[in-house]
Amino acid sequence: MQLSVIIVSWNTRELLSRCLSSLKPELAGIESEVFLVDNHSADGSADMVAREHPWVSLIANDENLGFAAANNQALKLSRGQCVLLLNPDTEVGATAISHLLSFLQEHPQAGVVAPQLLNSDGTIQRSCREFPTFLGMSFELLGLSRLFPDREVFRRYKMLDFDHNTQMQVDQPEGACLLLRRQVIDEIGMLDEGYFMLFEEVDWCYRIKKAGWQIWFTPDSQVVHHYGQSIKQVKVRMILSSHRGLYRFWSKHYRQGRWYMDWLVWSGLMCLAYLRIGAHFLRQGFGSGKAGASAA
Repeated sequence: MQLSVIIVSWNTRELLSRCLSSLKPELAGIESEVFLVDNHSADGSADMVAREHPWVSLIANDENLGFAAANNQALKLSRGQCVLLLNPDTEVGATAISHLLSFLQEHPQAGVVAPQLLNSDGTIQRSCREFPTFLGMSFELLGLSRLFPDREVFRRYKMLDFDHNTQMQVDQPEGACLLLRRQVIDEIGMLDEGYFMLFEEVDWCYRIKKAGWQIWFTPDSQVVHHYGQSIKQVKVRMILSSHRGLYRFWSKHYRQGRWYMDWLVWSGLMCLAYLRIGAHFLRQGFGSGKAGASAA
């Protein structure tokens, strides 16, 4: 079999239906299978898939296992020579999948290829970043990249000088749409289930590049990404998950056995996480106040 497509969903029923509707015609002529892993959605997503998209292999979990574990469920069942991880809040553009498959065929050293992502309004979504370093993430978490947006040193992590219109090798493309060779997964292993959500694809890309495979971005393939539809439902939990994920990434790949550095990184990340949570609630409060004033 040429291709296995894996989608993990949580409470994104309407967008998921649009995603599957856009996907089906793009698989015509491709020997493929599609898995939908539903992480115990409360919005009827699993029932919708069973009723409206019977061509999809549905795995309905009794609890939210997180992104990594749910993808691994389907990975263990999949048979494709290539595996496409696809977010449920995406819509696949015309010939997007065939372009990605052709790219891997034409670039034998490429282990992963990602498309150009577009926002809902059709503008380019910045989807590529360098691997997080201690210094780079410190700049990001302290807000220096927002305070001094024109300084090159603060622009590097998010690749703000990359126009996303050029085909090139990158460190970590957005995990909303990633095509991988089966050989790569067999070699470096599946997603690390120690990540619940966020940073699992960064960890995967880091391990893939460390094993000598190339990771590519190509604008010849385009996918619309209605960004963050699952995340925004549980913003506080996702802030904590993001900071814990970054700590896990640091401890796996950068830790050098110094206990005080470990304590410093963990403490700093948690302090910043709770500051972000506080700011989130303040914004919500101000928003409610404005809405109340308008209603009055």
